[in-house]
Parts: sequence; C-alpha cells; structure tokens
Amino acid sequence: MTPSEWRDKLFQIKDAFLKDIGGVSPENLDALEIRYLGRKGELSILLRELKDFPIEERKSLGQDGNSIKTEMESLLAGKKSSLSPIKTQAASGGKTGIDVTLPGYPFLKGSIHPISFTVNKLAEVFMRLGFTIADGPHIEDDYHNFEALNIPQCHPSRDAQDTFYLAMKDSQANNLLLRTHTSPVQIRTMMKHKPPLRIISPGRVFRRDALDASHSFVFHQIEGFYVDRNVGMADLKWTMEAFIKELFGSDTRLRFRPSYFPFVEPGAEVDMTCVFCRGRGNRSAAVPNEKCPVCKGSGWLEMLGAGVIHPNVLKACSMDPVQWSGFAFGAGIERFAMLLFEIRDMRIFYENDLRILKQL
Repeated sequence: MTPSEWRDKLFQIKDAFLKDIGGVSPENLDALEIRYLGRKGELSILLRELKDFPIEERKSLGQDGNSIKTEMESLLAGKKSSLSPIKTQAASGGKTGIDVTLPGYPFLKGSIHPISFTVNKLAEVFMRLGFTIADGPHIEDDYHNFEALNIPQCHPSRDAQDTFYLAMKDSQANNLLLRTHTSPVQIRTMMKHKPPLRIISPGRVFRRDALDASHSFVFHQIEGFYVDRNVGMADLKWTMEAFIKELFGSDTRLRFRPSYFPFVEPGAEVDMTCVFCRGRGNRSAAVPNEKCPVCKGSGWLEMLGAGVIHPNVLKACSMDPVQWSGFAFGAGIERFAMLLFEIRDMRIFYENDLRILKQL
C-alpha cells in the first residue's frame, strides 16, 4: 500500500463512521465503537500498518491518523452523552427516576502503576527515535537465552543458583528456563527479520536474586538494539544521550566506562549525573560535607550496559558481521522508575501501598 492509498483508506473510514454515527441507536452504539475504534476495528488495523512505511512518511501519516482518531473519539463521546438518558430510560421500561443499579458517588477511578507508567514513558521516547516494540516469551530455551548471545558454558549466569530452570520429566525440555534478560528477543527478531532493525523490548525477567532495596527475583528490563550498515559506538552514544536527556533534562551529563559483556565488543557501562544531587556529590549545596546517599558522593549513577553487538551474535543469527553491524543496550526499568518518582527502595512497587499506586 502506498502512502496515498493509505490516506485514501483513512478518509474512507472517517466518512463511513460519520454516516453510521448520524443514525445510530443507543443499542448499537457499543457495536459502532468496536467496529471502528476497537482493538480489531477498521481504524485500529489501519493505524497498525504505519510500521511498514519509512519513518519520514510514517510521521506525516501518523499525524493524520491520530487527528482523525481523536475526532472520531470526540464525536463518539458526545453521542454517548446525548443518548445515555434515552438508554437508561429504555432499560427501566420507560420509567424515569433514579437508577439504583448505578454505582454511588464518588466514583472510584483506576490508576496507572508506576512501573507501567515508566515502561510507557521509555517506549514513547524510543519510538520518537525511530524504534519499534517487539516482544518474546517468558519461558526460553538455553540457546536463545545464552548460547546465541555468546555466553560461554562456564559463565556463572548459567548456574542453577542464578537461573530458574524448569524441572520437567521430558528430557528434551530440561533446557527450558525463565528468561534472565530480555536479550533473547534480540536473537529472535534478528533471526526472523532482515536489517535494518531498530527494536526495543520491555518486559519481565527472572533471576535468583535475594530481595532487598535494589534487587528482586522478578523485575523488568528494557532491551534495545539497532542493526544496519556501519553502525558503531558513535551511534550508540548519540542514542543514549538523546534518550537520557529527554527523560531527565538537557543538563544531564553522561559518561561511558569500558566494561565486559559477552554479547558486545566493545562494551560499556553508561552513567549519568545523579538526579538527586545534580552531580555535586553532596546532599545539598547548604551542607557540602554530607554525601548524597543515592550516589554515595560520586555524583554519578550507573544506568545501563551497552556496546557494539559481538560478531558471534550476528553469526548466530545468520548475519554477515562484515556486512552488518549494530549496537545493543539493556537497563532495569525499576531503576528508571525509582529515579523518576524519587523512590529509594524498589520493594515499594510491589507492596500494594495505595499512596504509591494511586499517584498517577
């Protein structure tokens, strides 16, 4: 489908919606919403096809699509408001008065969990940088979780004391495990699709960690990678700077420290200036001798690991490392949530404290 054909289809859907909503009855209002705006509705399916267009055309088409979607949602809300007295009266057999089946006031509202808010925030920033979202299974096999990522057999992360292996009677399934990171999504995506690829994958991961203020046996990670021709550390550095500064402000500084990860070469730890002391290292300017308790006086916070994708990883995905290159990064989502909400103990996210959960 060409951009002009996509836009023509968009306006055809709009015209059909305007025609249908004009004469819709109260009983058919929900069906009308599902037909056009539901998860499998005509407009929703068309908007999902945007991912097949180049990023330059996707931006223009996406603006038109979102504008029409907003207009349709507004018209639908107005129609619901005008028809609701008719629908209530019809349900009560034509009698007017108080509907005792309706909930009492005040109406309880749902809220967004801080982790969900953080995932959405991170995804929004990366999508503006041209990344798309991919997902993968929680139950993985040894090949996708370790072998294809160039993690050697002797690596401690393969030990049962660090990884949740699934105990099954079938000997062929003994290598199944709960994924220890979201990096297997990188392997599955590169095996299935050809470059260029620009993907992020947020999701839940599992490790045999002791529960404390900064560790948990179930937590969330975000994996990202970019594979194309002539991709290197300069591309990684620009992406990380754009991402971090969008989240924490343009005055935030980054530094890259050499580090080792089996699946990248070279690898780096990415630090940013502490959001609590703004890089000073002390609790406040008024008390210069008291160290910041978050960064321990260093002025820096370790945020994520990253690097250039190892040639062995590309070979495991049937890609020629001479022709293709890329970078990858991974970070804990709880760490970003703790900084965004100024929380110092990640266990708070899972204790069902409504003072925390209802702040959004």
